[in-house]
Amino acid sequence: MTEPLISARRVERHFRSGQQLIRAVHDVDLDVFPQDLMVITGRSGSGKTTLLNLLAGFDRPDHGTILFRGKEISSLPDRALVELRRKEIGCVFQSFALLPLMSAYENVELPLRIANWNKGEQRRRTLECLEMVGLANRAKHRPYELSGGERQRAAVARALVHKPCLILADEPTGELDANTGIVIFTLLKEIVAKEGITVIVTTHDVSMMRFATVCHHMSDGMFVTI
Repeated sequence: MTEPLISARRVERHFRSGQQLIRAVHDVDLDVFPQDLMVITGRSGSGKTTLLNLLAGFDRPDHGTILFRGKEISSLPDRALVELRRKEIGCVFQSFALLPLMSAYENVELPLRIANWNKGEQRRRTLECLEMVGLANRAKHRPYELSGGERQRAAVARALVHKPCLILADEPTGELDANTGIVIFTLLKEIVAKEGITVIVTTHDVSMMRFATVCHHMSDGMFVTI
């Protein structure tokens, strides 16, 4: 039987707001297998983003364990978590997070420059990813010259350029219209098929569950049945 790429067991993350204890993630169990396209739905404040931050190592659980390829990551030092994300995990954010003074090409290429890839391989892989997301003819444009959908496609290309095994996408369609959102989800599904990458994506739009191989719904920090 195939082993999970990433697993969470009884994971909890709590925050305090004055005297109130907020259970952002509460007693979550999760198994994500290679080449899953997992969609996690839920309203704003349901705990989706906190869970993704825990899986990416941006945050640490108060209780429970998170395993990546069978190795506990929630207790790793910060430097090791940075290295894990640099090599194994790509991230896509709702706000695109593109550097405004860099072209689409330069934004996508940046992770490879940081990782000291060979210059020829940097160019080949960057152009390959821009072509994959349909931006080859917009490579020289800066983010302010791109539409919202194009900016998010550039962000997806940047997340996959270093050949991670996992992409975490947090509300990637939250700032896009419905039709452009469908384009982004279709693109993510194609990337799973073409690149063999596992994708976990959060969204408040339950209609996007049709693109998933696995679905979960969060409410008050927990997975619930809808």
